Amino acid sequence: MIAKKIRECFLLAEQEEQKEKKHKGLLITKKSNDEAKQYLLKAKKNLELCNFYKEQGFEYKLPEEWFYTLYYCALAILSLFGVESRNQRFTALLLRYLKDKKLIEYDDNLIDRIQVYQEKNNISDVDAREKGRYSSLIQIKDVHQQYDEMMHICKHAIAQCEETIFADKKYELPKEIKP
Repeated sequence: MIAKKIRECFLLAEQEEQKEKKHKGLLITKKSNDEAKQYLLKAKKNLELCNFYKEQGFEYKLPEEWFYTLYYCALAILSLFGVESRNQRFTALLLRYLKDKKLIEYDDNLIDRIQVYQEKNNISDVDAREKGRYSSLIQIKDVHQQYDEMMHICKHAIAQCEETIFADKKYELPKEIKP
């Protein structure tokens, strides 16, 4: 079921690209260790932004930066497989699939945090990002309380991403999900 959904996402993105439209899913591209390293660097830079925002009183920006730190780590891993993503839901789905197939080692919690849920009672870091981004709030009291924990989680994601990128391993997408 999951493999079929991922394969359909690849096919749809491929069709959109052939029609010269911007795809909104997963697209098979060239594998790139360099791009993976650039995403990793971007994730690290985001943590520097978090320190700056906290010091300058822009705490409402932190959930967005935390989310994107985690997301850049996910995109880095997908780059190793030669996958470009423009869809958070499918990024998480593909990561979960690769983990379940034992093609990567990545904590379930890190995948869950970037997952987009349609049901209102299922909440992830996407919801916190949207609250900080789209609400009128400048002060979000939970953010200050979560700072140390979220910084630790983001650093853990970066460490796991580094282990994946610098592992002496070749990454291949399973045939059952390729278009």
